[in-house]
Amino acid sequence: MSHFHYQDGVLHVEALPLTQLAEQFGTPLYVYSKAALLANFDAYAQPCAGRDALVCYAMKANSNLAILDLLARRGAGFDIVSGGELQRVLAAGGDPGKVIFSGVGKTEAEMEQALLAGILCFNVESIPELHRLNGVAARLGKRAPVSLRVNPNVDAKTHPYIATGLKANKFGVAFDDALATYRTAARLSHLDVVGIDCHIGSQLLDDAPLLEALDKLIELIDTLDAEGIHLHHLDIGGGIGIQYGEAGEADPVPVADYVQRLYARIDAWRAARHQGKPIKLIFEPGRSIVGNTGVLLMKVEFLKPGSEKNFCIVDAAMNDMKRPTLYQAWMEIKPVVPRAGVATVYDVVGPVCESGDWLARERALALDQGDLLAMMTAGAYGMTMASNYNTRTRAAEVLVDGDQAHLIRRRETVAELIALESRLP
Repeated sequence: MSHFHYQDGVLHVEALPLTQLAEQFGTPLYVYSKAALLANFDAYAQPCAGRDALVCYAMKANSNLAILDLLARRGAGFDIVSGGELQRVLAAGGDPGKVIFSGVGKTEAEMEQALLAGILCFNVESIPELHRLNGVAARLGKRAPVSLRVNPNVDAKTHPYIATGLKANKFGVAFDDALATYRTAARLSHLDVVGIDCHIGSQLLDDAPLLEALDKLIELIDTLDAEGIHLHHLDIGGGIGIQYGEAGEADPVPVADYVQRLYARIDAWRAARHQGKPIKLIFEPGRSIVGNTGVLLMKVEFLKPGSEKNFCIVDAAMNDMKRPTLYQAWMEIKPVVPRAGVATVYDVVGPVCESGDWLARERALALDQGDLLAMMTAGAYGMTMASNYNTRTRAAEVLVDGDQAHLIRRRETVAELIALESRLP
């Protein structure tokens, strides 16, 4: 995380010390680096320069309007999974013509909303969804652009909760059923079959499974072409994973190398088939764009020694960052102002009334009450998965641009949490 660094004994984000941000905005606090965000997006966009390609940011990773706005200005499209996310894209000034709508359970209202907005494509995941979308488009007098999310049964070798490309997963159309499903889509009068989509899972550090999935998609595209179903884009799904700082963790494949290998296979395939026009390539990276742009800043409330474990109790909790307790995810914890002296091994835990409320286990830290800690690589699946459990207000969010800090989401109040509720008469 080069945009997060120690300077004069204090952890900084770009040119600002985190101590200053904690004093100004309080804790828990999400802090993001603008420079890191744009550099991560450019890692995908720049190797595609001069080609027919679109990088659609998977906004479920982090959907703050300021982040969407910055990416939209950079030329990003967006991968959405709900009507609410579409509204966020529009509110942030994003182009609906660069929006891909994914997800297994789109409602009629969401389909209508997306058709009226003029999105680029629906990633359809079942035959019933095809028929529903065709009916909504007919009622509106429109034609819906569709691609099928094909499940290639490729093992991403990642956490089972974020693996999405196997037969046992709820996502997509099984590869063996894809041809028949495309035939059905092609017969429906208010659908335009324009592409193919595949997303086999998240947090892949090796691109071999992605390239294996690409080979299966190419095979299917050729079969469809022979039947007169001509596709205009190939959506390869999510991006390369990121490092969370765990000892022995493998290095992710550089994004530029991955993109180069994708295009090498696609170019060889198109040349072998004497196809003059290259197929449009769409990416849906999320975590690799925002993950290492952010930290979760927290304060040590108490240090509680024990006979079997020592606990560092902080003011952040599982409602602020769910990944450790949900996925047993390892996330690096750094002191904002490192102390000299002998470190003690702590479990870093929050105040939520659950034994599962932990942020890190068995970390050697030299600490005192009142110290600040930073959970690194917290930009993805942090705030978007946050909750108000125990009537805890969600953290504020700050985006740093050089030596300027911008509050991009203020901290909630308890009054706001209960405003939608009513007592009985």
